[in-house]
Amino acid sequence: MIEIRELTKAYDGRRVVDGLGFRVEPGRVTGFLGPNGAGKSTTLRMVLGLDRPSSGTALIDGRPYAELAEPLRRVGALLDAHAVHAGRTARGQLRWIAASHGLPARRIDDVLELVGLAEVADRRIRTYSLGMRQRLGIAAALLGDPAALLLDEPVNGLDAEGIRWIRALLRRLAAEGRAVLVSSHLMAEMAQTADHLVVIGRGRLLADTSTAEFLAEHGRRRVRVRAVDPAALAALLATTHPRAVPLGDGGYEVPDADPGQLGALAAERRVVLIELSVTHDSLEEAFMRMTADAVEYRAVAA
Repeated sequence: MIEIRELTKAYDGRRVVDGLGFRVEPGRVTGFLGPNGAGKSTTLRMVLGLDRPSSGTALIDGRPYAELAEPLRRVGALLDAHAVHAGRTARGQLRWIAASHGLPARRIDDVLELVGLAEVADRRIRTYSLGMRQRLGIAAALLGDPAALLLDEPVNGLDAEGIRWIRALLRRLAAEGRAVLVSSHLMAEMAQTADHLVVIGRGRLLADTSTAEFLAEHGRRRVRVRAVDPAALAALLATTHPRAVPLGDGGYEVPDADPGQLGALAAERRVVLIELSVTHDSLEEAFMRMTADAVEYRAVAA
């Protein structure tokens, strides 16, 4: 288990992580979300002992990373796919990591096969695409067969097949009882992968909940309705749902409506409906609404 306790990091008096606290439980994929500048990467670096907290603690199985006797057997991480020796081969890079951490050499072929790089393992890393480097970084993270994983934007550079592969891989790793923390900006992917969400903004915790509960609390339900006679529908909604929003195809989006009651009312007034549907916000829409006040770098489209 990974546990963050009142974690704070300040640079020049400015807190980029501010009293953050949450746990990454084994057996599930936890999505780590937040706008740019929210403090996600800094938090991951403090968990791995790469940055020293101003206060608070980051623990892996109850200990700071620096106190782990065999760290790669406890936690594997991918923070930057480019942080490799480009002149080495993939096999050589993994051989160096294994030798320096006392890991068995037989694991090298296992993880190369797992990430799909076995056939190109003896090519220089400088010839690798970003997606191939991401796969190599994941192989390195898995080299020690760790109980916990921290992955920062692991799908960057991956094609559609690669994204589906890593989605299945993360689920399998969690199903094996590992604690998996994934930072990503791809909300659609997190919606399909993460069981639990930790959302931060301006370094502070905004949400720590299951994906389903997050969508239920911060997402909107929208009822869409169309009728054979648009004018009759407009007259009905004007008296019963004045906040209905007209759409370009003659239909309406009716906020806060109960679809059953709306359908029954239309039948009572003899308004023949040709569409009565319910849609819910995507994770991206719910996330954008929830973090609107925590966006630090806001651009305006021309």
